[in-house]
Amino acid sequence: MNRTLLLVSAAGLLAMAALIVGKPTPPPATDTSHTVARPDDAPATVTLPLVASTPSDGALGLTGKLSGAYVQTGPSEVFAWMELKARPAESGRRVPVNLALVIDRSGSMSGQKLADAKRAAGELVQRLTSEDRLAFIDYGTDVRALPSRLVTEAVRAELLTTISELQDNGSTNISGGLTEAARTLRPHLREYRVSRAILLSDGQPTTGMVQEPELYRLVRSMRDEGITVSALGVGEDFQETLMRGMAEQGGGFSGFIDDSARLAEVFSRELDQATSTVARRVELELRLPADVRHVEVLGVPSTREGQVVKVPLYDLAGEQSVRVVAKLTLATGASSGVLPLLDATVRYVDVGRDAPAQTALRLAAEVTTDAERVRANLDKDVRVHATRALGTQQMVAAAEAMKTGNRQAARGLLDNARKIFGSSASALSGELADLDQTEAAYGSASDEEEVRRESRKLYKKTMTNFGQNNAY
Repeated sequence: MNRTLLLVSAAGLLAMAALIVGKPTPPPATDTSHTVARPDDAPATVTLPLVASTPSDGALGLTGKLSGAYVQTGPSEVFAWMELKARPAESGRRVPVNLALVIDRSGSMSGQKLADAKRAAGELVQRLTSEDRLAFIDYGTDVRALPSRLVTEAVRAELLTTISELQDNGSTNISGGLTEAARTLRPHLREYRVSRAILLSDGQPTTGMVQEPELYRLVRSMRDEGITVSALGVGEDFQETLMRGMAEQGGGFSGFIDDSARLAEVFSRELDQATSTVARRVELELRLPADVRHVEVLGVPSTREGQVVKVPLYDLAGEQSVRVVAKLTLATGASSGVLPLLDATVRYVDVGRDAPAQTALRLAAEVTTDAERVRANLDKDVRVHATRALGTQQMVAAAEAMKTGNRQAARGLLDNARKIFGSSASALSGELADLDQTEAAYGSASDEEEVRRESRKLYKKTMTNFGQNNAY
């Protein structure tokens, strides 16, 4: 494997990512032993013990470890891998929910998409119980709403009638629909442990708030109030990055639904997710010591203030999980001793207890001046997770290049991903197979619609690779 090529390609992607999110590109580390295997390296065989979080009796458990037991004095890098997992939901327990269903009825929804959306909304209404509340909001240029009410049989009948009479009309006022959802949900937040807005759209916002940053601020403010936002896109023309970004900022799920006939299934899964939620308003906080000069959380949004990095995560139902890989760039002054590198704390609302909760762990490594000792004590599992995340960054960039029609760049980025995955070929055989499938389909795509479909499929694969389990 050409080590220089891998380093150059990874650095190029980091620069691209920095432009996208507006963050400065960190200086390259001198020691890349935790990232790139040298041609003469023996395979890593060490498995370091998992560090478990404390306390361990809440709805969420956190485990993690570093990519090696040692770090080298001076400039270097290390990866941290963490997994957050929800405990099983209480058997037979269904959480009553405070929902707002927000349906796009703009002109572009005409025909089968609107028919399927109406059928899916009707099926969701049929599944709600008299313990649940539902507000129904539809939007084009204007926004209309049925207020939040307990779903009695009389209310159910009125909802079904209103849904059946929906007609397409107007532009796409996503912000208006969400603002009305927040208004209808807000009076009942204290009564209900789970409140959620489910947004459906087939296009790009054309009236109201139309810029991604302002829509992200809107859903983030809703999440801060206690309202989870899921964002579902249907058809061929919606902005998948917008839908994904709103779900990330809103703590909910995103959906990329090419076939509107699947809407009933997705709405059903949203309801199951909401009624089995065990933790909401989940946020991972990474506190960094002075020796850590830069941290990059791969594949998920994060913000940094001083030596604290915050990573918003999605609501978790029983036994759901999320994985996080972070790359730490170090400037280690000590020549020996144990060095704490990361204090990770997860804060959330425990739905069962209806109270704030947290769990935390500390990751540390021993400092050495011996580079070979560093390489001899690398964790084989974390190295695979890090390699997968680095290769997946290339896949994200390839999906963006596909959308802009730059086939040469897309193929080059897919080739970069293949080379990175190749350093752990046996462990990442599934990822390599996915690349083969993507390249074959992309190469045979005959029009823009097929290219966009392959771009969206590739983007969905990257979410799973990054350890995110909140997409349909």
